[in-house]
Amino acid sequence: MRKYSSKIVDGKDRSPSRSMLRAVGFKDKDFKLPQVGIASTWSMVTPCNMHINTLAEISSKTVDSNGGKSIIFNTITISDGISMGTEGMKYSLVSREVIADSIETVIACEGFDGFLAIGGCDKNMPACVMAMARLNRPSIFVYGGTILPGKHKSKKIDIVSVFEAVGQNANKQISDHELYEIEKKAIPGPGSCGGMYTANTMACAIEALGMSLTNSSAQIAISKDKKLDCQASAKALMKCIKNDIKPRDIITKKSIENAITVVMALGGSTNAVLHLLAIGNSAGVKVSLRDFERIGKKTPVLADLKPSGRFSMSELVKIGGVAPLMKTLLQKKLLHGNCLTVTGKTLSSNLKSIKAYNNKQKIIMPFEQPIKKNGHLIILRGNLSPNGAVAKISGKEGESFTGKAMVYNSEEQALKDILNNKIKKGTVIVIRFEGPEGGPGMREMLSPTSAVMGKGLGKDVALITDGRFSGGSHGFVVGHISPEAHIGGLLAIVKNGDIIEINAQTQKLNLKVSKNEIAKRFKKWKKPKIKNKGIVLAKFAKLVSQADCGASTSDNL
Repeated sequence: MRKYSSKIVDGKDRSPSRSMLRAVGFKDKDFKLPQVGIASTWSMVTPCNMHINTLAEISSKTVDSNGGKSIIFNTITISDGISMGTEGMKYSLVSREVIADSIETVIACEGFDGFLAIGGCDKNMPACVMAMARLNRPSIFVYGGTILPGKHKSKKIDIVSVFEAVGQNANKQISDHELYEIEKKAIPGPGSCGGMYTANTMACAIEALGMSLTNSSAQIAISKDKKLDCQASAKALMKCIKNDIKPRDIITKKSIENAITVVMALGGSTNAVLHLLAIGNSAGVKVSLRDFERIGKKTPVLADLKPSGRFSMSELVKIGGVAPLMKTLLQKKLLHGNCLTVTGKTLSSNLKSIKAYNNKQKIIMPFEQPIKKNGHLIILRGNLSPNGAVAKISGKEGESFTGKAMVYNSEEQALKDILNNKIKKGTVIVIRFEGPEGGPGMREMLSPTSAVMGKGLGKDVALITDGRFSGGSHGFVVGHISPEAHIGGLLAIVKNGDIIEINAQTQKLNLKVSKNEIAKRFKKWKKPKIKNKGIVLAKFAKLVSQADCGASTSDNL
């Protein structure tokens, strides 16, 4: 149980190490115990993570009372919701890499025998699991939990409600005062954004992956259940250390397929595509967009959850969380039940005692009456995206869209025109040079997509980009266009007025311009310089892979 810490603290020559550790609370007996890191993503930067040190303390005490010696350490987090629509958002995806790097650095440097990581916001969650896969030491993930919804005029609201209210206000549908009231009421306290947005999507995906306990993904941030989850997870981790159960025993092609299946059934975030590709890469498992295509064709959307649906994550928690859905998917032979999990048991074993949903609930539809017969994450290919793009098609927007391009070289330019009523029906909004390298950082486009919805144009315009979308984005949107414009993808030479065809049924994304015209345009095209590139962004731009590979900095090493 002391495979790594013994090299740090055993023997006379390690006396200096022990001396340092005594200063942070180690006693003689502690040097004979396995050392367990508690990676806390606590920060007052965002409500998603503001409560996590409390959870870290609970986990730490439980490790100490179950045969281990815990050491709490911190890593960073950023807030997508706060930085959205600004240059700061370029650091969002970059933070995933920084967090994974920092956890790897601390665990490997200090010789911890295992670790528990607690994440609460979009990027620190996959980052924790990426670090687990890289290090391959016994480890477990704990989700910080979902926020409770706010309330305005007897209606439940959340952060996406505020973004969409900005568009409604610009369209004179609501007053300045009402926008102010929505702003004040949308975020009532700690926890991650409350729909099936990226944080809740990834929590469910990580549970399906086997790296967190059953229903760890479906608990309220400030609940007693979440505290109990921390205790149970710490105990499970100590068993993993004792039995030498490691992440790469759990993260396999089959378990990643389980995660993809659950994301599809839940109607989850497009960001799950990037993150599961990156987790697979970190674990040495080959995963590609073809896997999402294949699984999407046979997996129905069953969850009526925001942003496209009616219900919040807190309401899913009340009816039993995601575990009963996983049991249904297992019974329908859409999940691999023989996958090992952090409990030391298989997924099938973990779900044996899970009860079905109450027949009266309306959040998870019966398998025979799906919201959509196949997955909502559609991989599109064509001359605009030969390597793939990701469309989020709930079915409510229709299955195809053809329109004239309005081209913008940044998110800000597009948002300005949307709010100023310059976007007409039948337009395909093109936002380019926002990809992994060209951004740099592959910003999320929640501000423009929310403005489109707030303006009432959700069914009348489409938006395509080499950037990303927030889990809160909905409407006819296509992101992750690969290759991106900055490196010479066809998106780079699209002009205003060009016809763009998007077809979810044929899975095509095409620019309807002749090959001769395309060749002429590329002769005149020059690769642009990256603007506003700080040191962190410069490192990311130099190392990052394209979106179809997960936009990870470890691929090109």
